[in-house]
Amino acid sequence: PPPPPPPPQAQCNTGPYIVFFDWDQSDITPEAATVLNSAVTAYGDCGTARVMLAGHTDRSGSVTYNMGLAERRNASVQSYLTGRGIPAARIASEAFGESMPRVATADGVRELQNRRVEVTYGPGSGM
Repeated sequence: PPPPPPPPQAQCNTGPYIVFFDWDQSDITPEAATVLNSAVTAYGDCGTARVMLAGHTDRSGSVTYNMGLAERRNASVQSYLTGRGIPAARIASEAFGESMPRVATADGVRELQNRRVEVTYGPGSGM
């Protein structure tokens, strides 16, 4: 009989993997950890892909404070990813603060969907 076909090639799922944060927090929640674990598994199928982290906030703080918070959220996600084997040299991050909301709100409004870090892989990511 002919040999069995080779196993299917694993596909690189480039994301985005989106993790959400509690108000005014940068801690990785259990729900965020589940998403990030999926991202780590997918990274294994992406070879030496670049990783891009995009940190965001809602509009409930000042612009300056929110930029710092977005940076802290990126740092938390990066720490989580590097702690699970993704090389820090492959990860780039950018903080957007409140400038790119998923849900448009008035200034001062707390919105969970806007408190996030988006993780993407592959061509054009992390540049």
